[in-house]
Amino acid sequence: MKKTLTKLLAYVSIATFVMISCSEEKVGNNQLTGKEKEEGWVVLFDGKTTDGWHLYNKGKVPSAWIVQGDELYCKPDTFDIAHGDLISDKEFKNFDLKFEWKISEAGNSGVFFNVVEKDSLPTAWSSGPEYQLLENTHPDYAMNPVKRAGCLYGFAPQKNAVTPLPAGQWNRSEIKQVDGKVEFYLNDTLTAQQDLNSAEWKAMIANSNFKFFPEFGKSTKGHIALQDWSKGISFRNIKIKEL
Repeated sequence: MKKTLTKLLAYVSIATFVMISCSEEKVGNNQLTGKEKEEGWVVLFDGKTTDGWHLYNKGKVPSAWIVQGDELYCKPDTFDIAHGDLISDKEFKNFDLKFEWKISEAGNSGVFFNVVEKDSLPTAWSSGPEYQLLENTHPDYAMNPVKRAGCLYGFAPQKNAVTPLPAGQWNRSEIKQVDGKVEFYLNDTLTAQQDLNSAEWKAMIANSNFKFFPEFGKSTKGHIALQDWSKGISFRNIKIKEL
């Protein structure tokens, strides 16, 4: 009787596992599951075009940002078309942003948020704080802990230490912002927290090189921007949920 009951329980466990596994919807890159759609997620990169994006202060022009396979790739060795940071057409205030990134050896890039776009501001980083992206062999990785991947660039080392996957491998990142309170995650590890409305944040800016940029870090709403740099960087599965 015990053997029969044990076998029955084993069959039930296997059947339950199979049912759960089958219920997990599988989708390709740059697509949303039915559950994600219900939760309010939208893709910012469709895997085919750069629709929804434009160059900072230059508009929708041919640029070094191209679709390669199912990746949004910034090609560094192009000189006959425009270079610059690629920014979202839409602005966001309270949001959860997730994306995957793959960088070249010794590569350096970043994702800016709360970016203000206007002619008097020459670059995306003159207003928007940065989620740093950095490959492990870049000199800054060993020399400057406030510039490692997952940091709030230039302000604080990783809150919890995590080493990003090396060149050519995909890392997962997340930026959450609610009423100016920001959290960064790298491969599911919390790496930064900051309240952009706080006196502490104002003091941090005042004691940094960003003090020379009067609009840096003041907005808690703006565009998302992907940084063009001298080495290649790829993005995919860029999705956002407004909170």
